[in-house]
Amino acid sequence: MPELPEVEHVKRQLGQLIGLPRRVQSFEHYRKDLRFPIPKKLKTIMTGREVLAIERRAKYLLFKFSDGWLLSHLGMTGAWREIKAGEEKILHDHVRLNFEDGLSLIFNDPRRFGFVDWVESLEDHPRLSHLGPEPLTDDFSAEILFTKLRRRTAAIKTMIMDQRIVVGVGNIYASEALFRAGIRPTRAAGRVTLADCERFVREIRIILRDAIDSGGSTIRTYRSADGSQGSFQSRFFVYERDGEPCLKCNGRGRTSQKVTSKMIGSRSTYWCARCQK
Repeated sequence: MPELPEVEHVKRQLGQLIGLPRRVQSFEHYRKDLRFPIPKKLKTIMTGREVLAIERRAKYLLFKFSDGWLLSHLGMTGAWREIKAGEEKILHDHVRLNFEDGLSLIFNDPRRFGFVDWVESLEDHPRLSHLGPEPLTDDFSAEILFTKLRRRTAAIKTMIMDQRIVVGVGNIYASEALFRAGIRPTRAAGRVTLADCERFVREIRIILRDAIDSGGSTIRTYRSADGSQGSFQSRFFVYERDGEPCLKCNGRGRTSQKVTSKMIGSRSTYWCARCQK
């Protein structure tokens, strides 16, 4: 599933591609539903209105209009791309935005876990109202994280992926940030110190920014709006490296230490038992 860096990269690409602001000529969809029903009112709401900006909240894309937002979630396999004049749609093309001057964007999603919706209030929408702070803003800090983790017995890996704690730190980047901060993902969240939180927050921000600049991580299906793959996966220390030598502590005159994996909160988690305590 695309995580914050991938969605942020797509957001930036779409903004450049559309050339904001730009007026929508028509909205089309080729099936009644994706993960959820596609609102019938979108055809009327979208037609003739200008997209003023492309924004992101957590893993959601938001096409901003003067009186609301078109909310888009990529799900596990969703992708927006430009479709040229005369180009035929392909299998799993489900939603199309046609703009003035001939530009068209199409949403393709083989597994149909993505969706689109119309949002009038970001604060009141049921998919957005519960979300915690963005990790790259001042609303998220070591002190705030430490306060939220106190007396919590769940594993720190589970807690950092809780969207009520902080948004957008998905499975890949949680594993990588915990490794770089030297925190074992199985440690009870309440046993994470303020000093641990300071390192952890710092590494989360570094990793997310680097991943955004790298176009995200392509593990299997993710593609950006221009069809290209991300490249941050070449810089993983632990993610999907189960049984391979740790890139940090091996080669230092010690016996070989291999990356360990375990299911935590129904998600595969990777760490080095020597480097992370």
